[in-house]
Amino acid sequence: MRRPEVAVVGAGFSGVLTALSVLEAGGPNVRVHLIERAERFGVGAAYGTLQPDHLLNVRAANMSADPAGPDDFMLWLSRRRGAPADAFAFASRAEYGLYIQERLSHIAQTEAGADRLQLTGDEVVAVTPRPDGLHLRLALGLELRADAVILATGNARPSDDVLPDSGFRHSPAYVGDPWSGCLEAIGADDPVLLLGTGLTMVDVIAMLDAQGHRGRLLALSRRGLTPRVHARIAGEPDPWRRAAGESLSRGLNRFRREVAAAPDWRVAFDALRPTTQDLWKGLSHTERGRFLRHLRPWWEVHRHRLAPAMAARLDAWLGDRLQIAAGRLVSLTAEGDGVAAAWRPRGEDTTLRERVGFVVNCTGPEGDPNQTDRPLIRQLLKDGLVRSDAFGLGLDVTDDNRLIASNGAPHETLFAIGPAARGALWEVTAVPDIRVQARRLGALAERAAKTETRFPRRRSSSSRLRRA
Repeated sequence: MRRPEVAVVGAGFSGVLTALSVLEAGGPNVRVHLIERAERFGVGAAYGTLQPDHLLNVRAANMSADPAGPDDFMLWLSRRRGAPADAFAFASRAEYGLYIQERLSHIAQTEAGADRLQLTGDEVVAVTPRPDGLHLRLALGLELRADAVILATGNARPSDDVLPDSGFRHSPAYVGDPWSGCLEAIGADDPVLLLGTGLTMVDVIAMLDAQGHRGRLLALSRRGLTPRVHARIAGEPDPWRRAAGESLSRGLNRFRREVAAAPDWRVAFDALRPTTQDLWKGLSHTERGRFLRHLRPWWEVHRHRLAPAMAARLDAWLGDRLQIAAGRLVSLTAEGDGVAAAWRPRGEDTTLRERVGFVVNCTGPEGDPNQTDRPLIRQLLKDGLVRSDAFGLGLDVTDDNRLIASNGAPHETLFAIGPAARGALWEVTAVPDIRVQARRLGALAERAAKTETRFPRRRSSSSRLRRA
């Protein structure tokens, strides 16, 4: 009888935790294929940066990758730094990437892991159901067979829909993906237009600073909102829950009163974290639409906050060379060796014009799978194996992370975790949310893989672990 096999597509934080959870739940018989298209396992886009001032946006005390060991990351950070770590410290994302890589490396080098965990450096371009299971085709020609497949593909690049003219995406002055390395083309004195004023904007300015940029920066978004800052707050507040039969409007009004009465508004927002997914599930389709239209920008800047050190740097940039503006981009026109940008301030009829050297898309990851450039997602959509959720936030999944086909039927052996599942769960990108998902999904996928074991085993090769 062959061994049950689970394939996890993507080896960033979500993928690594899910793979380790499957191994933990499956006992000695289940094999896990962890497949990653990037150069390094365990970091993904979020933790692949090597820049020391790209800090986590969650304090160290909440960053453990082990649900059973809440102090695991704190202890690791203390050992690495040679001194006790402050629970309120905000470690660098590069440090956190090393932490995840070490966890993966430790498992891969144990006797059980060496026999049960296979690491493959390649891109999955197709998943096809066949009588003996799910067959995965990889870009370099390898084919794998699995009893269950989990998509942990992480965040996609930003959407070019922010551009008033889609043709501008081909301009050499446009950086559509700030993580692609193209920022290096920006000269030290080049004025830059940043599209978006959230966390990605802060990351981009930090990267420009690191390469010696000193030119003027104009950051534009519809409302001109910037992320709020974390504060040192002791303890964890009691979870906030929606009252039975309470409408979204009444619940919001009650929450506002509680925010006003709280010693710090962040206490009230932190009380939402343990129940956010349940709150989202409890909203009707109409209420979800209202939330996304009217409240989403405010949610993002209050819920996903900056480390104090980065907030201080943002204040310094605002006092020096950064202008934050609320408005709508009207046009981008090539003009000599630069770009003429026209934009209309929010609530005004006048159009302002700026001449910049480069335009950088800082709107954050695009969730709509219909806009993806990833071959696997496009194939799954084309074949009707998956569909977008109703609001284009991600793929449509059930509450227990089963992907839903175009005919509305949930799969028994095809799952998604992380940003791809945002439509059903909303908050699925922070470490505390993902580690709970990964633990639950690991056990579910392990059971799904064991439901059918009569087909002959097929052997596959894998690459060794790439180290940072």
